[in-house]
Amino acid sequence: MVKLHQPAAARPSGSLTSALLGAPPLTVKGVTMHRFPCPSVLLICTLLLLGSATTLLAADPVELEVTGVEDAPLKNVSEALSLPPGLVRDGKVDRLWLDRFATQAAQKARLALQPYGYYHAQVGVSVQERRGGKFLLLVQVTPGEPVRLSGVEVELKGPGAGESQLNSLVHSFPLSKGGVLLQPAYERAKSDLKSRAVALGYLDADFPRHEIRIAPGELSARVALTLETGERYFFDDVQINGAPDYPQPYLKRFLAFSPGEVFSYAKLAETQLNFANSERFKQVVVTPQKEQAKERKVPVLVQLVSAPRRSLRPGVGYGTDTGARFTVRYRDLNLFHLGHDLDLNLYAAQRLQGFAARYTIPSPRDIKSSSVVQLNLQQEDVTTYQSKLVALELDRNRSFGRGELGTAYVKIQEEKFTIAGENSGSRLVMPGYRFSKENFDNMVRPTRGYRYTLDLRGAHPYLGSDSALAQFIAEGNALLPLPWRSSLHLRSKVGATLLADPLADLPPSIRFFAGGDESVRGYGYQSLGPRDATGQVVGGRHLIFGSIELERYLYQSWGVSIFHDAGNAFSDFNRVQLFQAIGVGVHYYTPVGGLNLSLAKPLDSGWSHYRIVFTVGFQL
Repeated sequence: MVKLHQPAAARPSGSLTSALLGAPPLTVKGVTMHRFPCPSVLLICTLLLLGSATTLLAADPVELEVTGVEDAPLKNVSEALSLPPGLVRDGKVDRLWLDRFATQAAQKARLALQPYGYYHAQVGVSVQERRGGKFLLLVQVTPGEPVRLSGVEVELKGPGAGESQLNSLVHSFPLSKGGVLLQPAYERAKSDLKSRAVALGYLDADFPRHEIRIAPGELSARVALTLETGERYFFDDVQINGAPDYPQPYLKRFLAFSPGEVFSYAKLAETQLNFANSERFKQVVVTPQKEQAKERKVPVLVQLVSAPRRSLRPGVGYGTDTGARFTVRYRDLNLFHLGHDLDLNLYAAQRLQGFAARYTIPSPRDIKSSSVVQLNLQQEDVTTYQSKLVALELDRNRSFGRGELGTAYVKIQEEKFTIAGENSGSRLVMPGYRFSKENFDNMVRPTRGYRYTLDLRGAHPYLGSDSALAQFIAEGNALLPLPWRSSLHLRSKVGATLLADPLADLPPSIRFFAGGDESVRGYGYQSLGPRDATGQVVGGRHLIFGSIELERYLYQSWGVSIFHDAGNAFSDFNRVQLFQAIGVGVHYYTPVGGLNLSLAKPLDSGWSHYRIVFTVGFQL
């Protein structure tokens, strides 16, 4: 049984919709949800999400009005009749220039209508003077009958004429007999056809015939288009220059193609990104040498300029969960001149201090596959518990394709902890397997995409552990674009533990808690979960959490949002109690990530209780 956490009578509703929209009380299976007596929240959120900043500007001295057409033809005519620079100076109109422009406007409008099939349009132009030195340029259009197609012939020739992708574009060509002659659609389809041929390796693809024949004075036209694909090209050998400190097998793992594969400019671009995103090179130039191709095999030249291999970076920051923090990070990107990566991180925050070391041995298979050794020394002191942890983890990562990564690992950890005043310790040896997949259009400021992670791990005394357990964790995020410069962000996390021993033997790093910046934001970090007889939170075996956030983008770098979080940790599936929070957020996006400030309201307390949440980056 799952029930929403509801306080006593007159308690606020657990529904974001009823909270913000003032819906009447709703009773579901005996649980009454009351509306919020706070109309200011509705007003603020409505203004933030649906309103846009309005700047009052003086009306333009010359107003353009076009009648008789709409949609794309109207837009094209309006753009064609944009006033030339200098016609209006310091708010004053040069009347002689305006009259001269008006005499040219009819011809400009007629030419702007032709791409949409209107070759016999009648256009009238007049200039009307208004009060205060303002003018109206009135353009009245009678488009007439559009030119229609009496025939459309699109054909493929050459070795690639049988390609299914090209034939699909031919069959779906947007112009057909009897339809209106739309030149923008023709040009887009023509460009798509050639681009697809080039993407399939037909680098010499071209149009020996591309005709639109319009009979003078007639209302009909014919289209004839022939694509000659030419021969198909393939990748040849790759020469990599400019990075003598890195071995060639290591550098070749950044290549997104292999010799003998069909040539692809997209693969070249992916290769460029692979090198650039490695942080090891400050300049990357990938050049296909088509002029040197033999038997249609294109050699590729990669020119690199190495970046400094070692770096030492101090940093300061703040997070609501951890408090103020200071970090020092040392990194060597080419240890032993083999491309091995040593990453050392020392961090100290108000509630969390520690040292993390990671040593990565890259696999020659691809850029995502590797072997990793991680050491973590950590001390954490939060309201719910205190913990000192030493952990060693051995990982074997393997890429299964774009955005897919599987990790087989063994984690050995020793943890001393205090929960609810009880001191204890735990040693665990946990083999496990983790799989993740992600697909975002941009990792700094994504507008669409998704990510999910599945993690299964376990421990047993036969392996040297103090406890026997099996644990499964699943996390998911999705970002969906919406109209009106909006997006919907969904987050979820569930966890389940099978435990042979009492919960008291389980360390806090393995138990589940809820609350905090990446959980139910109206509550403190790790402050939610089952309680003991004295009322202190001790964590649970299982977890459920979900979040929905609606964001409206403002200007280039700003956004505002409203959100609803719900979740909790628990140990009994028959006694699941979900805590909820609603709130508003402000987001500022920088080239290195987002700055997110949120005001969260837990729904089991009065309107005087809020929690401010600050995070950096997009929550993936």
